[in-house]
Amino acid sequence: MRLLKEKIILYAALVVMVLSITINVNAQKAEFGIRFMPTVSSLNLNTSSGGTIKGEGTLGYGFGAFLGFNFSEHLGIQGEFIYNSISQKYKEQDVERKITLNYINIPLLLSLNTSKTSLVNFNVVAGPQIGISVGTKLRTTSGDDGSTPEAILSVKKGDLGFAYGAGLDFGINRSRNARLGFGFRGVYGLFDISDNSKTDSTNGYYLLDRTHIKTYSGYIGLSILF
Repeated sequence: MRLLKEKIILYAALVVMVLSITINVNAQKAEFGIRFMPTVSSLNLNTSSGGTIKGEGTLGYGFGAFLGFNFSEHLGIQGEFIYNSISQKYKEQDVERKITLNYINIPLLLSLNTSKTSLVNFNVVAGPQIGISVGTKLRTTSGDDGSTPEAILSVKKGDLGFAYGAGLDFGINRSRNARLGFGFRGVYGLFDISDNSKTDSTNGYYLLDRTHIKTYSGYIGLSILF
């Protein structure tokens, strides 16, 4: 756990350092923006009988901010700070459950653009993403009469993923430095997020085992070039 925390701190420091160096070189090409990101996810869940079941994707949400720097009209880099709440529903026999995982995500992305300051710009992005777990919730909505083994939801504090996406942004003022953006963002988790180190009860089982997070988001946002 200590090693994981050190890696997260080192990664965050690297993001800040890269962006700080770039702003000194290209301050006139900086971009700041905010986004809202409806999100669906994909998780495989364990059953009380030892099998697996794919959860039913439930619409979650994300929101955050980003700071980017454009080396040219066609190449840039951006760091983001995003809060995500993702949910999955599933039913086992007569028991219905919903799990919710909350993360702070910090991607560092390379961006390729058709022309950043044009009226319409198409972009693609890709890069690593650190995820920090900030809470989990398990809710049983019906059918649990006490005879079903206890489901235990436990995840590691950190995750590393690969983020990718594409989008369109439009200049909405005469100078085209105010931008309205729409797009898609996917994330594939590279590490197993399940934490099975807690003491298991005789009548309990872990919901997550060898699980990688996969999320798919749309986004809408506003940004300013300066």
